[in-house]
Amino acid sequence: MVTIQEALRIIQDQKISLKSELKPLEEALGFALETETIAPFDVPEFDNSAMDGYALCGLFQEYQLVGEVAAGDSKEIELKDGEAVRIFTGAKVPEKATAVMMQEKTSVKESTLYLDEMPRVGQNIRKKGGQLTEGQTVFEKGHLLNPPSLSLMGSLGLEALEVISKPKINIITTGNELVKPGQPKTVGQIYESNSFAISGALQQFGFQYHQKTQIKDDFDATKVGIKRALESCDVLIISGGISVGDYDFVKQSLEENGVNELFYKVFQKPGKPLYFGRKENQFVFALPGNPASSLTCFYVYVLPLLHRLSGYEKNGLTTYQFPIKHPFKNTFGRPSFLKAAVIDGNVEILDGQGSSMIRSMAKGNALAFVDDGETLNDGDMVRCKLIS
Repeated sequence: MVTIQEALRIIQDQKISLKSELKPLEEALGFALETETIAPFDVPEFDNSAMDGYALCGLFQEYQLVGEVAAGDSKEIELKDGEAVRIFTGAKVPEKATAVMMQEKTSVKESTLYLDEMPRVGQNIRKKGGQLTEGQTVFEKGHLLNPPSLSLMGSLGLEALEVISKPKINIITTGNELVKPGQPKTVGQIYESNSFAISGALQQFGFQYHQKTQIKDDFDATKVGIKRALESCDVLIISGGISVGDYDFVKQSLEENGVNELFYKVFQKPGKPLYFGRKENQFVFALPGNPASSLTCFYVYVLPLLHRLSGYEKNGLTTYQFPIKHPFKNTFGRPSFLKAAVIDGNVEILDGQGSSMIRSMAKGNALAFVDDGETLNDGDMVRCKLIS
């Protein structure tokens, strides 16, 4: 058995190899860049108007209107002192323009423009290269592509990006008692739910599973199911069958399939019977079968490795500290990740901390870490991982 810190260190110390691929811009959200991006030209490429209004030559309060420039126009208008043109947002500003005055602060009579206030040099003009200059680094390697990133990449004319591939993930659930939702069940059976929690958590953080399989508590079936799953994945996540019961065959089946155990059992609650192993460049997590334990282990241990395999700079959920709203003592006998709710900057430990109780986790938004035997009073700071 290992401590929480030892388990996290073992996962973090794993040497990994990253893969890359070319992704269309519209499919690149949530991927990390494989290479540094360099600006191929200035952004903006030309001085342009930040407003619908009038481009002015010189600093006056009256101007003679001599034309119009719309966004996308390529024509050149040479202004003289005291002249102005109607201009629209994004349109190229004439070379000798001093400022742009927004239309709300103007009035026009015949061909004369009147300003409500004196303009300032450079007012409402987006200068050439004001955001990026040609040859400047736009994003470093490993930058996580969010919607603004995609917008900027699109403005550079890039239709596809070289990104770090995300790991291919397979899911196995085990248990004779499990029945797929929508199917009839008998007394003693329950509906399978952990695969929905795991696949939902994957989707929440921008991952997708490749294959999902349900296996009975049978050694041969478990061994064959694991063998097949390992043929098509980088990470295998197994739920159930990893404890020490007579029908728990996962650990032995992993050994038979050449998976090397890196740790088994963590001194924590929930999720003590957690397994982590490796076969060459493939990784295996065998999570406890109880729903809250399974999902807690995913957030704390699986997610950091998925982030690393995707080239992310950040690994796993960020830990924050919040004051607790009520006294609490950890009497569970182990360091504990507790279902909690952070509301208005304060954390509340929720009822229903049992490993099988998923409703309290669904109603909360955090995992609060409280050490074995730790006593907390009102206002004491608690370490929390926000899960939603």
